[in-house]
Amino acid sequence: MSEHRRKAPQPQGGGRAAARRAAQQPAGRRTDASRRATEESPSVEHGEESSYGGRAEARRAAQRGGGRRRGGGDSTGHEGRGRGREDSGKKRMIDYPRAGKYGFRRWVPSWKLVSGLCLGFLGLMMGAAGIAYALVVPPEPKDLATAQNNVYYWADDTQMVATGGSVNRQSLEYAQIPAAMRNAVISAENKSFDDDRGIDPMGIARAFYNMARGGDTQGGSTITQQYVKNSMLSQDQTVSRKVKELFITLKVGETVKKNKVMEGYLNVSYYGRGASGLQAAARAYYGKDATDLNPSECAFLATLLKGASYYDPAGAPEVDSVKASAKENTRRAKARWEWILDEQVKDGRMSATERAKYDTFPMPDKPKKDAKLGGQTGYLVDLATKYFLAHNKEGVTEKELSRGGYEIHTTFVKKKVDQLEKSIKKVYEAKIDPKKRPDKDTHVEFGGASVDTKTGAIVATYGGQNATTHYTNNADATGAQVGSTWKPFVLAAAMQYGKRNPELGPDQSASERTIVSPKSTYNGDNKLRINEYNGQVWENDDGGEWLQTNDGDRSYGDMTLKYAMQESANSPYVQLGMDVGTDKVKQAALDAGLRDDDYMANSNVPSFSIGTSSPSAIRMAGAYATFATSGKQREPFSVTEVKHKGEVIYKHETKTKPAFSNVIADNVTDVLKNVVENGTGTPAQLPGRDVAGKTGTTDGNKSAWFVGYTPQLSTAVSMFRMDDDETQKNREFLEMYGTGGEKSIHGASFPAQIWHNYMAEAVKGTKVVNFPKPEPYGDTVFGGGAVSPSPTPSPTPSPSETTEEPTSPSPTPTTPSPSPSETCQPLDWECKNNQNGGTSNGNNSGGTTDGSTDGGTDAGTSDGGTDTGTTTGTTEGTTEGEETSRGGIFGGGG
Repeated sequence: MSEHRRKAPQPQGGGRAAARRAAQQPAGRRTDASRRATEESPSVEHGEESSYGGRAEARRAAQRGGGRRRGGGDSTGHEGRGRGREDSGKKRMIDYPRAGKYGFRRWVPSWKLVSGLCLGFLGLMMGAAGIAYALVVPPEPKDLATAQNNVYYWADDTQMVATGGSVNRQSLEYAQIPAAMRNAVISAENKSFDDDRGIDPMGIARAFYNMARGGDTQGGSTITQQYVKNSMLSQDQTVSRKVKELFITLKVGETVKKNKVMEGYLNVSYYGRGASGLQAAARAYYGKDATDLNPSECAFLATLLKGASYYDPAGAPEVDSVKASAKENTRRAKARWEWILDEQVKDGRMSATERAKYDTFPMPDKPKKDAKLGGQTGYLVDLATKYFLAHNKEGVTEKELSRGGYEIHTTFVKKKVDQLEKSIKKVYEAKIDPKKRPDKDTHVEFGGASVDTKTGAIVATYGGQNATTHYTNNADATGAQVGSTWKPFVLAAAMQYGKRNPELGPDQSASERTIVSPKSTYNGDNKLRINEYNGQVWENDDGGEWLQTNDGDRSYGDMTLKYAMQESANSPYVQLGMDVGTDKVKQAALDAGLRDDDYMANSNVPSFSIGTSSPSAIRMAGAYATFATSGKQREPFSVTEVKHKGEVIYKHETKTKPAFSNVIADNVTDVLKNVVENGTGTPAQLPGRDVAGKTGTTDGNKSAWFVGYTPQLSTAVSMFRMDDDETQKNREFLEMYGTGGEKSIHGASFPAQIWHNYMAEAVKGTKVVNFPKPEPYGDTVFGGGAVSPSPTPSPTPSPSETTEEPTSPSPTPTTPSPSPSETCQPLDWECKNNQNGGTSNGNNSGGTTDGSTDGGTDAGTSDGGTDTGTTTGTTEGTTEGEETSRGGIFGGGG
């Protein structure tokens, strides 16, 4: 080839590299880029055209762009090649919008993309669920789910009241739940309970579907779910609550044993009638413990879990008077009851033979009216609670008891409680009128208690008009002195320990003492000067003497102790107490069943023997019961048994202690029987029955009592007036002169009448039992200045000491008279008066060193009659006693 031959001109666009760069540029920028290349290229500068390096190069460049030429480009196809390069490049992880697709296809995701996203989302959710499951901790059961109350029962084991907690529930352990109840619930609620993990997927789907439709959501949950919902979560029907329920249920299903789940479920479920938990339901519907339910009853209670308002045969008109009527509810309950029994047979949880036994629907008891703490109930609950806390050996504290869950079975007999309340209300409404006598009839209070003599069980009490308005329990100690009802303890002490020998020291052995018979004679004069056992005049620390008065300032002269008890004369028993020793009188009272507490008065003063102490009505009834049982003392009690979670944690055991010999107790009973037959206690007579009792009235007419008993029942009734401000510690007792329209109030009036009305009903229908006939006991002694008669028989028969009243005493006491003739008998007052010139046989009433006649006229104070300490020796005593007139407001005496 000629060296002058010139090579073909090369394209100035950079050859293949330039073509490649051009192909890679976006279509929208191709024209500008080409222009810039032309302007910058040297060849253009010299007037040469740009070139792609030939057709082959252009074709390869177009192929690499991946696009297909479209209309709208220039003649070289630059624009078309540019679009092809737009979808080229590295492969994307998510091909969306889809490469190589145009129009709507470009925006429709591929099946690979859809399935991948689904799998990814599912994996993400599973991971999140796994983390949530690992982190979830089941919450503690809500306080309301575990809240329990204390249930109190009458003596016949029927429910009195449920109180002390916000929910009527008493929890049971798994072993105490009848197997029949567990089987019924599983067959009715969750057949796969024993094997599932707490979740039923189909049930959850059904629940969500029903909830979305706004329909009923029941029936989809497992027993575990229902336990979680009832005990740990709110009852809101929301998606968020369902989600929480799902996760917590899964956790509970994996970590909590099935026994505990079943136990918790049956203990927290609501069964209607205010009963939460199986034990409360068993009591509410069948009046029995859950452990005593039979399979038929269990099947019925299982129906209530579906909705008690629509399955309680009693109906629930407050829900829907038509759909929840008694008739409709009974129909539904019977149908579901039968279905549950049949399902148990299908599930192999009951044999067909067993199923055949239950062909009659176990109709539950009628609903009982809710008992409130008003009326007498509050007082009864208070007594039973205090008794249990004081006597339980488990160390249950008041704080623990307040948490609930206890069953307290009491001794109270509802019928007798109602009878005692009715008897008191009858007298109150007929006689007490605060509007008519605001200064006399306001603040009048009654108290009462009745004790079974054979066991010591407190069968009835009266604490006041209403426990919600009057908080002090009048059956318990109130501070009201018992007056002459104390005298039987003096007589018992005299027969138990004997009268001291005046020639020996104060502490004498039994052999040195003289046992006293009820036939012994003592001086019954009014304003009798009280002596020490050795005959010396008793003086207080200030040198003051004690002049004992009788009620109505009546003097009786010499009288037997039996007759003195009949007439409630004070002088003989005050002196008898001094002869025996007031410490022995106190011991006899304690032996009978009273307590040495703040209500036991000072025993170092003479008035101790006539009732300056103020024990409770319960204690007085219990102490008199000791006489009724021939000297066997049994502690009054109000609780027979206490259960906690179905287990017995306290059971009363009656303990009998010998307080007095039977001959002593029977003689005391005989003396008190005479009081009712012939003395101040005649209003308490029960025709055809033996009754023994004693009236009591205290200084200033501030309290009045009647305590009496039959062989089976001992009852004490008190009456008093007291400042009604119960917040004050030292409340004052008010006088009862004029109360109820009466001149004064005595034990023979209102208290004896109340006692009679109550006891007449309380013993109705019981066996008539007589008191044992007393055996002669003790020596006939003479005290208080009484004169021993001559052994020569009197030509004139003596009056009967139980039927004839003494002659009227002189209105004013006189100086001591000469001793009667030896021919006069102890009770022949006419003979004595003739010998004394018609003067009253009694000691000097003044007793002052200066001869003052007004010494000792004060009847005494409530603190036991301490001396006033006047320089003239004026003394102060206690005028406790009874009026001798037996007219009274009810035809009975003082």
